Amino acid sequence: MAIPGRLERQEGRFALVDGIPFALPVNCARSPALFAVFPIDAERAKALLPGNEIHPLRLWKKGLLVVSVIDYRVTDIGKYIEFSIAIACTRGSRPAPPLLPALLWKPWGTGQFVFDLPVSTEISVKGGKGIWGMPKHQANLDYVIDDKTVSSQYDLDGQLCMRIEIDRPASATLPFSAAAANYAEFRGMLMKSFVHFRGKVGVSVLRKGSARLTLGNHPRLAALKQLRIEPDPLFTAFVPEANGILDDHCESWFVSFREPPASAPEGLESVVRLGLGEQRLPPPGIPSPKSPNPRSPP
Repeated sequence: MAIPGRLERQEGRFALVDGIPFALPVNCARSPALFAVFPIDAERAKALLPGNEIHPLRLWKKGLLVVSVIDYRVTDIGKYIEFSIAIACTRGSRPAPPLLPALLWKPWGTGQFVFDLPVSTEISVKGGKGIWGMPKHQANLDYVIDDKTVSSQYDLDGQLCMRIEIDRPASATLPFSAAAANYAEFRGMLMKSFVHFRGKVGVSVLRKGSARLTLGNHPRLAALKQLRIEPDPLFTAFVPEANGILDDHCESWFVSFREPPASAPEGLESVVRLGLGEQRLPPPGIPSPKSPNPRSPP
């Protein structure tokens, strides 16, 4: 998929949003990324999606848990790691038919609902949550590439949240260009943003044991234990050097409920006092202070 010309025409321009300076377009370069997609119980996944406009994407009777980790090495806001835990979804007044939205994205609003998005730096939280509404918070993360595997671990408050490890492909030479839609809940609104990636990828499809997902006992991810995550992934992928552009266009809708909400959702108070710090918390396994901007599980 081609990067929109509107974004390419911004080359050489600048922006200052919420105190964060950006050289446009907002991009990353030479950043390794891993991906793993696991079958889950679609009906149980439905309970984790807010409002009534997004629905689990179904491959036959299964939903999909999408785990992706990017070690951002060249960006407008410095180096950081981002660990995304998401549920593949569609958007519309009704659930989409099985399988078809995986092939035809636009008619069904196909994307992923980002359930949790820990990152390693404060400035990434400030920008990702305050501007695009993503559920970012600072956590203990690592990203390890060796000869046989690629892995990342996510700890919070001294506890394991999640660890993902995939077998490293023998080669990563297949060119790709792709776009993705991310949905998230923030300020009582459903937020939608877009990202575009290019690079070369190595992929493993339907290979038993090609990924190992470990879910810890931290309460933030307790709800994921109800999804019946299957141990073998549908596919895994590794991109040694991803180059991406985050679209400056985003959309939002009110999240609605059957009854008036009893409590206020997380709002702008969680970002207004954040600074532009690029210092990372210590990697997993090393004691550190509690995350400076904790958030209750969705």
